[in-house]
Amino acid sequence: MFFHVKQLQFQAKPERPDPIYAKKLQELIGGQFGEMTVMMAYLFQGWNCRGPQKYRDMLLDIGTEEIAHVEMLSVMIARLLEGAPVNMQEDTAASVPVVGAVMGGSDPRAAILAGMNPQHGIVSGQGAVPKDSVGFPWTGNYIASSGNLLADFRWNLMAESQGNLQVGRLYAMTDDSGVREMLSFNLARDIMHQNQWAAAIEELQSDGLHQFIVPDTMPQERVLQSQAYTFWNLSNGEESGEGRWAKGSTPDGRAEFEYLANPVPLTDDTGMAPPADPRLYGTQKQPMPPVAEGPNPIEGQQIPANVRQTDSSGGMSSQ
Repeated sequence: MFFHVKQLQFQAKPERPDPIYAKKLQELIGGQFGEMTVMMAYLFQGWNCRGPQKYRDMLLDIGTEEIAHVEMLSVMIARLLEGAPVNMQEDTAASVPVVGAVMGGSDPRAAILAGMNPQHGIVSGQGAVPKDSVGFPWTGNYIASSGNLLADFRWNLMAESQGNLQVGRLYAMTDDSGVREMLSFNLARDIMHQNQWAAAIEELQSDGLHQFIVPDTMPQERVLQSQAYTFWNLSNGEESGEGRWAKGSTPDGRAEFEYLANPVPLTDDTGMAPPADPRLYGTQKQPMPPVAEGPNPIEGQQIPANVRQTDSSGGMSSQ
């Protein structure tokens, strides 16, 4: 059961309308690393969790918080769109002639309208939409929910890192104190969440549920150990050999890194595909006669004289 509290988690009050910035802010809602993505990822990870209850509870806590972040951003976008079409923005656009020239000519109103997301006016009635900043719809393909908490928590840490990077960039794209105040809250929460996932990864390991490798329950005698800790240098130069990943003990504590400066293929297999199935009508290595199986309901029809057909020897002929 979910329970909605009418107050926002943090206030979302811009100083003034800014429909162009509202379009940019859509990235934090429906982008690949936006709040909808982490919201759905954490909720599904929690609902699917079969591990200890503390991990499930934590996932549902943070997933529910991300619902609140989607709400805050949606309210902020709606308020940034208040007053569009944008008469309050004309002075700002007029003071930046380069922007006007690029986005809509010398008319500041045209410049602002050209920079807006037209769906904010046409589809959503000056409200947020579940899409990114260029109008691409949010998709469930963005999320990870694998059933392996170590794999998922590493993905979560990556997603929070990418998302907070985008929040920081959007912070720099506005001088609206109200927007910046809300984004400072988002930045703080994403800092917490990055630390949270790092701590959760440590806890999984200290609980003995996972160690370092995913999946760590795969029997090692089924793994080609000669390649498990070898770095292949597959570009010009050997600068990659200077890194921690090329020498010394491996993070899983099982081996030492090996650096292959001049690797060669481990097989003479050239990867050629087998001959095409003639029933699929793909391109063969050599000319093939027509082929089909099963009954022919139009057998006996007249074949035009210029159509090539199979001769008695199985080759092709033209009548």
